[in-house]
This record gives sequence, structure tokens and C-alpha cells, in this order.
Amino acid sequence: METLAIKKFFRNKKVIVTGHTGFKGSWLSYWLFKNGANVIGISNNIPTNPSHYKSLKLKNNIKEYFINIAHFKKLDNLIRKIKPDFIFHLAAQSIVKKSFSEPLNTWNSNTFGTLSLLDALRKIKRNIAVVLITSDKSYKNLELDRGYTENDLLGGDDPYSGSKGATEILINSYIKSFFNNNSKVLISVARAGNVIGGGDWSSDRLIPDCVKSWSKGKKVLIRNPNSTRPWQHVIEVLYGYMLLALKLKKNKRLHGEAFNFGPSLTNKLRVIDIVKKMRSNWKEVNWKIVKGKKSFKESKLLQLNSKKSKKLLNWNCILSSEQTIKYVTEWYKIFYKQKKSQIITSEQLENYERLLKNIVK
Repeated sequence: METLAIKKFFRNKKVIVTGHTGFKGSWLSYWLFKNGANVIGISNNIPTNPSHYKSLKLKNNIKEYFINIAHFKKLDNLIRKIKPDFIFHLAAQSIVKKSFSEPLNTWNSNTFGTLSLLDALRKIKRNIAVVLITSDKSYKNLELDRGYTENDLLGGDDPYSGSKGATEILINSYIKSFFNNNSKVLISVARAGNVIGGGDWSSDRLIPDCVKSWSKGKKVLIRNPNSTRPWQHVIEVLYGYMLLALKLKKNKRLHGEAFNFGPSLTNKLRVIDIVKKMRSNWKEVNWKIVKGKKSFKESKLLQLNSKKSKKLLNWNCILSSEQTIKYVTEWYKIFYKQKKSQIITSEQLENYERLLKNIVK
């Protein structure tokens, strides 16, 4: 684990984070800021209310621009102006259910937004390490137990998965066509599963739905209790992204490579397991399993194989499922009681960094 290297590595570097106002983007921007990076956020809007981005008061500590990244000229001008050392591309429409009601927006954001960024980078002649974040849903889901590896078939049936699979094909095409071995722009792809953590206020997601209901003393309606997902804490995944950027900058052989970031294959948790584990950290936990026809189709099993990330990046999840759920519920409890989300976010990042140091020792 290279937590000390990361703290030094990003210091005084110009780092663009697209989607910095979102759940993962706000955590990443804040962590980079705490590590001394000059963070530049690019987003279209503030996607949720409440907002982790707002509660962190990020706008006071970073530069930011509000544009639609699918607008090529605006994005192109920004990248030329900023001259970044690193780019983490997280901007996306990330809700599967929403992709059915807003398919055009989903494809435009996920696929054409990435196209806009890649075409802007095509003209850059300076050293930049770029991590493009896609999704575990980029894979053609065959309900496999073994966990998908980076060389498995890409694809997707729903609009969200389809847009992510198409984005991966787009990325590969641009890397092979325009970012050859002599390119100063180095690109890697990161794929992660279901990420949970404090500050996620997205609609139609398990954890936010639970805490919103429980904070009001209401029952949560559980529609897919037996669905299995690769649950992992947001901090673990973001550490992987930063580690990948560091390694990519130092090792050009990682250029064009994709990496999975997921929990151990033996650490499978169903939706109902997550809810039950939250019981010990939240006083009143009530739920009701709802049976009925779904308005959209969603896969039951999604699992990633992260052996490549462990071997080449020295990354793996270090939090147990109990620790992960404790981090999540403690964050929301403090938010509802004291509204001090900036403090708990900072504390959890520092606690995680201490865990990494202990592993190194």
C-alpha cells in the first residue's frame, strides 16, 4: 500500500475531477485537496439535495467550472487553459432506473461526454495521466459466479449498461487510433461495482433510501432482497483510482489497460444482508419486502474479479463488511444529529489512511 506516496505525489499537482459535485466526485475532490492537490472541478450541475459537495464546502477550496462536458468547445478550451497533470473522469448519469426515463441524457452524458473529453485530449502535447471511470455494468452480464475479469465481453441490455459498454469501445478506439506508444497522454480505465458511503443522496439507491426513511421513523420498502452486489466503501474505490493514476504516471505499460476494483469474491452480500447489518448501527431499523412486477429489468448478480489490480497496483479492499457498514451508518447518524458531515468525512479518510499505514508495517 502506498498511502504516503499518494499524499506526496498529488501535492501541488493540477488535478481535474469531472463530476466533482457528485457522490464519488466530491469524496475524491476533498481527499485530493487534503493531500495538497490543486483541484479543478468540472460538472454540469449539483445533482442532489442534500449534497455532499455542498456540505464539504468544496467551492471554497477548489476551482470549479459548471459546463456540460458533452459541449466539446467549452471543455476543449478549459483543458487547454488549465494544463492539468491528472484527470479523473467521473461525470456520468449513474442511475440505472433513471436511464429508462432519460435514455438520451444517459447516452449523451456517459458516452458523448467521454467522447468530448477524449477528442480534447487528442490535441494535447503535454504529459497527463487520465483515469476514465466506467462501471462494472460495462460487462455483458451472464450472471456468472466467478467474477468478471478485464478481458470479458463488454455490453449491456439496459440504457445505462449499454452506454457504459459503448463508452468502453469508444475509449479503446481512441487509445489505439490517437494515443499510441509515443503519446504524452496516458489513459487507463477503472471499473467498480456498487459503491456505498456517507454523502450519497442519489434516488433509488439502497443506502440513501434506508437512511432517509429511518431518520423519519418510516419503513424501507425492499424490492430486491436477494440481489447480490459487490458492495464496497467509496474510500476503498477512490484509493484505487488514485493508486492507478500514480502507477500510470510512472509506468507507461499501464497505458490502455483496464482495472477492476471490487471486494473479495468470497465477500458477497445480498441487499437484505446489508440492511440487517445496519441494524446494529442504527437504533430503529424497519423494512418491508415488497413483491411485485418491476418497472425495469436489473441483473441479480454482479461480481468483479480484482486480481489484476492486486497484482499490478498492490490494491485490494481492506475493510470488512462490518467496518464498511459501520463507516456508512456512522456518517449518516452524525449528519442527522449534528450536520457536521465535513468533520466525519475528514475523520473517515484519516482513519482509512491509518489502516493503510498499519498494513504496510
